[in-house]
Amino acid sequence: MKGLFLDAVDDLADVFRRVVRPDDPPVTVNEQLEVPAETLPGLLAGYDFVLDDHTQMPTDWMRGCTDLKHIIFLGTGARSYMHPEELAEHGITVHIIKGYGDTAVAEHTIALMWAAARGLAIMDGGMRRGDWIRTEGMELTGKTLGLLGFGGIAAEVARIAVGSGMRVIAWNRSPKSAPGVTFVDLDTLLAQSHVLSVHLLLTDETRGFLGADRLEKLRHGAVLVNTARGAIVDERAMIAALRSGRLRHAALDVFVKEPLSPGHELTALPNVTLSAHSAFRTPEASENLIRRALDIAKTL
Repeated sequence: MKGLFLDAVDDLADVFRRVVRPDDPPVTVNEQLEVPAETLPGLLAGYDFVLDDHTQMPTDWMRGCTDLKHIIFLGTGARSYMHPEELAEHGITVHIIKGYGDTAVAEHTIALMWAAARGLAIMDGGMRRGDWIRTEGMELTGKTLGLLGFGGIAAEVARIAVGSGMRVIAWNRSPKSAPGVTFVDLDTLLAQSHVLSVHLLLTDETRGFLGADRLEKLRHGAVLVNTARGAIVDERAMIAALRSGRLRHAALDVFVKEPLSPGHELTALPNVTLSAHSAFRTPEASENLIRRALDIAKTL
């Protein structure tokens, strides 16, 4: 088996070199930020598997990758970049990697929540422009944090939030239990959450899950945090809720289209805190991710 690391940028090539072992399958490292879809058949010719960090893999172009049998996607959100079922029809299996950065993403989620509650981005931006802006923050101790979906990341968020004195409730599509967490139905979650944090996987069923109707059911003045996938939230409905004050603030690490385009409407809203899809980016999480990918490659 021979593989290609298709898009080893943002220090991932260095991470790969730190964790690769002599008994791993041979992998060519391609340090290319943007990989146009039309170049994929040529780039992947002769390779049995590929490590994909952020490259779109449209089915129409992947049909031409006749040697490829496996895609190891570096994360859980493969559906934002490809259609696994369609690829399977062409003999290509998509592998995802869960749990590699639960702590990293959870800590980033908590950081975004606190930043949103205290208006840190507004004050920071104002001071950089020479304005002395003082916001009135929300105290989170004693407030209710609602977790939309409950996997490994949400469990870490709950652990930290409970320790900081918050009440934590959660809704999950299948029954779960966890210390310090009360599981409720979806309408109760939306109605009671001072902060709603999104932790669903993106699937055909969850795309647009938080639409206008569900955002309308949120407690008035709630904070929305999303470190999952941008497409889970209806972007237009969210912006309308932010403009109307229905949402106090949105703290977002993920977006429907990435990178976020210059001048995007979200960048002009004062009640939005933005980070560049970086919740998972710590040295610990990156090394764990690449090592897990190579371990999958060894089993192919």
